[in-house]
Amino acid sequence: MRWSAIRYLFLVPVLSLSLRAQSAASAPLAPALQPGEGLAIAGTDGVVHGYGEASKEQPMGSLAKLVWLRLEGYEWAARDVQFKCKGVMGPYHCWLAKGHGKVDLKKATQESCNLAFLAWALDSAQIWRHEYGEGASRARLEDAFSPFLGHRLKPGEELPEFGPEWIGDGDLLRTSPEAMLKWLVDPSQDELLSRCRRLLLSFLVEVADPGAWWMKTGTAPVPGDPGTTSAWVAGSNGTVTAVLHLPRGRGKAEGLARFQEILGIPKKK
Repeated sequence: MRWSAIRYLFLVPVLSLSLRAQSAASAPLAPALQPGEGLAIAGTDGVVHGYGEASKEQPMGSLAKLVWLRLEGYEWAARDVQFKCKGVMGPYHCWLAKGHGKVDLKKATQESCNLAFLAWALDSAQIWRHEYGEGASRARLEDAFSPFLGHRLKPGEELPEFGPEWIGDGDLLRTSPEAMLKWLVDPSQDELLSRCRRLLLSFLVEVADPGAWWMKTGTAPVPGDPGTTSAWVAGSNGTVTAVLHLPRGRGKAEGLARFQEILGIPKKK
C-alpha cells in the first residue's frame, strides 16, 4: 500500500513531509525518521515496508507479551486471571518498583506488568505439564516462540523453566520491526489482533470507533549497556499495522509519542 493512499484514507495529517503520487509499482516514500529508529508498516494487503533500522534485530522486550497473548490469551481470559503486583515476586522484580497493584489481563496488558505475565506463564507451564507432558509442552512453546528464539534455546526434551527472559527481560527473545510486523500481519494472528484491540482500548472506544488505534508500548534492554532501555511500539487501526523501535536511552512515553507523530495519530486530550 502506497504512503499516499495511506494518507488519503486514514493518516491525515501524516509524517511531516510532502507525499507525491507514485506509480503502483514503486515503493512508498520513506517517512522522516531519526537516527537509529526503525519502522515497519503494512496495509490490508499484508505487504511489509521497512524504513530506517527496520531490519535490525533487537531484544524484543515487552513485545514478548504479545506472543503470550497469542499462546495463552484465550485461556487466561476464560480463567479471568488475577494477580496482585507488589513489585517483587520471590527473586523477580517488576519494572515498576512499587508494583501495579491488583491487575486482571486487561490492566496487566495496558500497564505491561511483567510479574503478572510471568506468574500466569508459570501457572500455564504447570497446566501444560499435566495435560500434555514435557515433550509436547516444549513443542508447543517452541512453535509459538520460534520466530524470536533463533538458536538460543538450549536443546532438550523438557519444558524450560520460565523466568523474566520469557517475558522480554534480557536478550533470549529478539526481533526486528520488519520481523515482528510480518508475524503480526500473518492471517493466523487475526484473533491476536482482535484480542489486542479488546485489551488495549476502552470498551466505549472499541465499540464507537472501529478505526481507533490500539498501541502496545514497552521497553527492552540494550545488550552491553545494563540499565539502559530502548523502546518498542506495535499498533493497528484495523487497516494499517505498524511496529516502531527507538534506540538506546528511549522509554515507553517517547516511543508512544513518536509512533503517534510518525503515523499522524491524534493524541488523546
